[in-house]
Amino acid sequence: MERNLQPKWESKVSTTLTHASAGQIWPLFKDFFNLHKWFPSLPTCYGIHGTNGEVGCIRYCSGFELPSEDGVNSISWSTERLIATDPIDRIIAYEIVDSNTGFKSYVSKVKIVPTGDDGQDLGCVIEWSFSVEPVEGWVLEDLVKKYEYGLQGMAKKMEDAIRSTEQGQGE
Repeated sequence: MERNLQPKWESKVSTTLTHASAGQIWPLFKDFFNLHKWFPSLPTCYGIHGTNGEVGCIRYCSGFELPSEDGVNSISWSTERLIATDPIDRIIAYEIVDSNTGFKSYVSKVKIVPTGDDGQDLGCVIEWSFSVEPVEGWVLEDLVKKYEYGLQGMAKKMEDAIRSTEQGQGE
């Protein structure tokens, strides 16, 4: 049996939010079954096992197109299991259980880090890291760019929703 001797791909991307606190952003990530509300190019995400936000729950996600060798694009899909939550440090971790993306041994972690001095929660940084076996036909740098683009789009949607809610409450 041939084993992949390449080291795992590992990377981390982050983005800073100035109009939303860690306390406001954390519940959006904890809502594990509803990633489609925030992530660009992910129209479908729903729970298929367990209770939303509890370790062991599984979600099904599908959305963006993947190029294939025969030139016919297919829609990507994955089932993902929540493997850890830490509400104190605002961390979730999940793994891909099955997918058509070629990801093997995929584990991802999202951490929401408050910014501000003396415990003031004036904004936050979202850190998203992943580890995966190298994927045939992909380049790590291109994958990292997809994560950066996705995280920035997701952060903007989250921040806009929070600002909109705050403006609605102020009226």
